[in-house]
Formats: sequence, C-alpha cells, structure tokens
Amino acid sequence: MGDSIYIGYTFKVQPVQPGTEILIAELGFSGFESFVETPDGVIAYIQEADHFDIILDSIQILNSEEFVISYEFETIAQTNWNAEWEKNFNPIVVEDRCAIRAPFHEVFDVEYDIIIEPKMSFGTGHHETTYMMIQHILAFDFTNKSVLDMGCGTGVLAILAEKKGATSLEAIDIDNWCYLNSLENISRNDCHHIKVLEGDASLLEGKRFDVVIANINRNILLNDLSTYVTCLNENGSLFLSGFYDSDCELIEATCNELDLKLEKKLTRNNWVALKFVKSL
Repeated sequence: MGDSIYIGYTFKVQPVQPGTEILIAELGFSGFESFVETPDGVIAYIQEADHFDIILDSIQILNSEEFVISYEFETIAQTNWNAEWEKNFNPIVVEDRCAIRAPFHEVFDVEYDIIIEPKMSFGTGHHETTYMMIQHILAFDFTNKSVLDMGCGTGVLAILAEKKGATSLEAIDIDNWCYLNSLENISRNDCHHIKVLEGDASLLEGKRFDVVIANINRNILLNDLSTYVTCLNENGSLFLSGFYDSDCELIEATCNELDLKLEKKLTRNNWVALKFVKSL
C-alpha cells in the first residue's frame, strides 16, 4: 500500500440525496480516489500529491442553489489507516448466515465468515447496496457457476460467491486501491478461483459468465449494461445495485430492451438491488 499521504474531505450535504451522488461523481472526475458515504454526506480522499489549493473550484454542485454543502479537510498519513478502520469498522451479520468482519474481530459462528480489511475500498457490507447484494447471493445456487463481479471494491461479493460454490470468477475494478485490496482479501479468505483485474468493461470482450454481479452507480450501469448482457450466458443471472428506487424504472426499461426479465427486487432505505434473468 506504500506510505502515501492522503487529504480527507468531510462533506455535509443537504439534501443528502441526490446531492451526495452528484458530488461523488464530480469529485471523481477531479482526482478524488475513494469515498465513504455518511448519514450527512460523504468523506472523499485524494492523494496529497494530486491535491492543489483550488481543486474544488471545478465542482459545480458546490455553487448550486439547490444544495447546501459544507466541508472541512485534514491530512491523513497512510500509517493511520489500520487504526482508523479498527475504530470505525464494526462487524455485520446478514440473515444470520454471513458475517463480514475485520481480522481483529472475534470469529462468528455462521455459515459464511468473511474477513475484510477494507482500507480505502468500497464493500464492507454496511452500505445498503452491498448488504442487499449479499442477500441475493445467499439466496442463489452458485454451484459450479462462472461469475463476474464488476466494480468489485473489496472483493467481498466474489469471495462469498466462491464460498457458495462458484468455480471460475473474475473480479474487476477500475480503482487501483480496490484492485490491490481485493487481492489481499481474496488471499485472506483462502479463495483460489478468483482472478482480479484492474480496468473497466473493455476487459470483458470475448468472455462468458453464468452470473454477472454489478454494484456500481446508475450511469455506469446504463452505459455498460449491453456489454454485461453480451458476456452473459443464456438463462444467466444479472444482479444489479448501486442506485435508488427512483431509478428502477429507467434501469428496468433498459434491461427489458436487452431481453432481461426482472425476477427479484430488494429495497433498503431507498436503495435497490435487482435480479434479472437473460431470456432465451
């Protein structure tokens, strides 16, 4: 992970949504690498080497009259990360079957005990979308399935899919932190069938999967859905999350155009996770 020094910006956003989603998108274009959503907004991180005094001048939402946004920032040394996660990362249990915990937590007596040291990656199970995707995976038979985890974050969804019987898996993320963190977590959970790649949907050309898992923001999903469907086997299952209930109509309409049939919908605090099946 190196000894990089980061700047952490803590933003408070009113109204929180869709303000936070817009803010994250704009910050991402400006060089911010990782984000942790909070009840009030988001904490955004950027390497000190990439930071400059007027970096927020290009963030248009900060000048919008529709939102009230305040922020403060601090310098965070890389060596502080483990202590920060230990202080803030509490274990969770999904449906009394799957525990997601850090290495320093006690072992849970559950069917699937997953150890995640998230560092700066997305996917601890605390966010509604990750939680619901875990619910979908728990309800699905992955025996001998080939699986794609697109936007893998910490790798937690791919790890659970392998523990549930998947035998060939690829986990892809465009973020270097996520790529490195997924490699660490896959090794930590003694998984042997997951290949981790750094990049985007362009890596999928010529590949085929029985299951595609994509927990990414709405705009990327809409842009890449046709690519996911192209690499999905007939009768394959597509699990989507990373968007709000208000986005469902648009997502479902796009999926219907691609011969995908909605089979199951989960909701949690206005977030949604959908299961589609590829029609013959």
